[in-house]
Parts: sequence; structure tokens; C-alpha cells
Amino acid sequence: MHRRANQSEVKENFMNHRHLALSAAVLAMFAVVPLQAAEPLKVAFVFFGSVQDGAWTYSHDQGRLEMEKALGSKVKTTHVENVPDGADAERVIRKLAAEGNKLIIGASFGYMNAIEKVARIYPDVTFEHVTGTRRSRNVGTYATRDYEGVYLQGILAARMTKSGVIGFVAPFPIPAVLANINAFTLGAQSVDPKVRTRVMWVNTWYDPAREKLAAEALISQGADVLANDTASPAVLQAAQEKGKYGFARDADMSRFAPKSHLTATTNQWGKFYTETALAVMSGTWRSGDVRGGLKEGMVRMAPLNGVVPADAAKLFETRKAQMSAGKLNPFRGPIKDQRGNLKVPAGVDMPLQEVLSMNYYVQGVEGAMPK
Repeated sequence: MHRRANQSEVKENFMNHRHLALSAAVLAMFAVVPLQAAEPLKVAFVFFGSVQDGAWTYSHDQGRLEMEKALGSKVKTTHVENVPDGADAERVIRKLAAEGNKLIIGASFGYMNAIEKVARIYPDVTFEHVTGTRRSRNVGTYATRDYEGVYLQGILAARMTKSGVIGFVAPFPIPAVLANINAFTLGAQSVDPKVRTRVMWVNTWYDPAREKLAAEALISQGADVLANDTASPAVLQAAQEKGKYGFARDADMSRFAPKSHLTATTNQWGKFYTETALAVMSGTWRSGDVRGGLKEGMVRMAPLNGVVPADAAKLFETRKAQMSAGKLNPFRGPIKDQRGNLKVPAGVDMPLQEVLSMNYYVQGVEGAMPK
């Protein structure tokens, strides 16, 4: 019994010493080799303009910076500016994917074909395309319901115009732009059904000289309040030079034309970019279409200019609150097209899919659409 007991003790002592030795070895290993920190998610942004444009590209870059601030060392971002549509866009996007970026943001409608091509080559990279309409397993789309803010601009335009003619400088006849032209007109007509909208097409997203010429042409045709869907402050500056009023898009541009700038429809991209990056990191990202407006905080209105009369400001704030609460839709019928055809019956809200495929002017918009 005594001998067997000694053997058991020896075995137990051996196991204890082995356990201690292994524990010491493990501790020594971690003391010598620190825990490997998770690699940051590499996120790339592709911009068609400069981050200094004060408008569209500037707003997206502000969203990028907000994401960086929120996620810190979890992300590493890069951005490429002044990338035109077409072959250049495909080359830049392909290079960014090859460099290991796992989330690529294409911040221009015109990047659609380039993103689709590169996405097929890099199925493990996630792509988000602003204002896009085509999605796939690794390509999502997103945009703001900015037409909500443009409708509110139309309300103010009707209260500020003296001529009854308002103007819109437009880039390309795509659904998103037509929705804004129509929302601007419908907002104005909700105040004064006699208001008319004149449109000048410039066939570019960003060309200050061309935008200014278009604004001046509208003013010469009687428009005294201007809106636009282009990406520079040129329209506002032209309005100020001529003693007229205007609105900004994408970002507050009051510093460029403080006398003419009535308000701005601003896009807030930071939360979306942050949530998208987190979803990619956690493996929960799924392709889809995100459209946020005033209610979701993706669209905000800049402060009103002090020249706006108190009653007009009150109406503006009331309508903004209704829209933020989901009680007011810019495309609530009755809505007729330019030829008088009923497009939306009275009391009915136009389905979002119809807004996203809009291809006509509403009544009150003058002139023909470019083909």
C-alpha cells in the first residue's frame, strides 16, 4: 500500500510539474509575442470632383471623415479625386481593389458600369454605388431622398419670387435629376399654382463657368429664384451678382454667396458609411438599396437666410416637420405630367420605384426635355 501510494504521488507530482511547465511556456510565449491586433478595414472612396468643391464631393468626404472619427483604428481610408466616368473610373476602381481595399465607395452615378465590371473580378470586395440602380451580390446602392429638401426649397421659392418664374440648372436628364426638378416645381405650386419653372441643361455635374452661364440665361428669361443639381456654387454666385435668390445643394454654401443663399439641402453620409463599414467588418453586409431622407437624418436643411419673411419661414418649418414625421410626401397626388396626363391620383403617394424611374416633367415645368 505504501509503495503504491508513492507511485501515485510521483505521477501526480509529474502531472502538476508538467502543467506548470506548460503554463509557464504559454505565458512566456505571450510575453515574447504580443497578441496580433486585427487589421483595419481598408476603405476607398472614388470622387468625380474635388473635396474642395463645397458641394457634392465635399459632402461625401465629410462623410468619410465622420466614419474615420467614429471607427478610429478599425478603418484605414483613402480617396481619389477628379475621376471622370468611363475608362478612367474603371482603371482607378480596379487598382483600388487590387491594393486590398475591401470596401469601395463609388460616389458618382456615372461609375455604374465600371463598378459592375470590377465587382465581377473581385467578388470578395464590397462595393457601394451612390444613386445607382443596379445591384449584385457584392454591389449595393444608396442615395438620399434629397427631393424632399428640394420640395421645401420650392415652397420658399414661391414665397420669394416676384416674377412667378423660378429656374433650375440641371446636369443630365436622369431620374434623380428629374425628380428634383419636379419636386422643386410641386413645392412651389403647393404655395402658388401659377408659378412656372424653367430649366437649363448643362450636360455636366461640375463646370462652374457653364453653370454660371446657364444661371445668367435663366435670369435673363425672368427667373428670379434659382435652384440647381450641379456641384459648384456658381449658380448662387450668379444669382447674387444679379440681385436674385438661390438655393444650394449637397452642402451649405452660404459662405460663397451670403446674400442670395436662402437655404441648402445638405446630404449627411457619415452614419451610412460608418454602418456600412461595420457591417463589412462583421460579415453581416448584404446587397440592397438604402434611401434616407429627412426622417432618417440623411437629409438636413441649412439655416434660413434672414431675408426670408417670418410667415414664409414658419410655413417652411411646418412643412419640414411634417415631412420629417413622414406625414408629407413631395409626390402625393394629384400629379399630372407636362401634357396633362394624370400620373398620380389625388391622395396617393407615388411609389418610390416610380420616383427612381421618373422620365417626365410635371405640369408647370416649361420647355422640352433633352433627348
